[in-house]
Amino acid sequence: MPDIADVKACLKEHGIEVWEFEELTPTAETAAKAVGCSVAEIAKSILFVVGDQPVVAVTCGDRRIKGSRLKQAAGLKGKVRLPGEDEVRRYTGYAPGGVCPFLLPPSVRVIIDTAMRRFPRVYAAAGNDRSAVPITVEQLLRLTGGTEAAVSDAAGDAAG
Repeated sequence: MPDIADVKACLKEHGIEVWEFEELTPTAETAAKAVGCSVAEIAKSILFVVGDQPVVAVTCGDRRIKGSRLKQAAGLKGKVRLPGEDEVRRYTGYAPGGVCPFLLPPSVRVIIDTAMRRFPRVYAAAGNDRSAVPITVEQLLRLTGGTEAAVSDAAGDAAG
């Protein structure tokens, strides 16, 4: 199970810094407050299970993932659901509130939402609920091996 030290070591090899905070950062709102940015600039990583396959979707803090778009982007069929806490740990190795797109098991697909291109830099979690990583979308794609796709709706739209 990776931890923040593992994520720091991995990202340091690529010249990317990990920030740690005294305050908790498990939600887009709390992370934005700690970082000093807008909620939209937070790159939230959310684990979904599509059929029986784990998929991490990374999107802006002001967006919601559309299940139909996620299935299409991942090339999967079946029901899209949010897993329980134990499943999140089992599939990702991270606790809820600290899921990040880095050092995930190879069985977990990563989909990077195109909505994040609105910003020159976004802030992802680094494997715990007190961290942030300033990173570009290009760096996210390269480091995660993720696929870029439009999987969210505009802010305020319902997920589905």
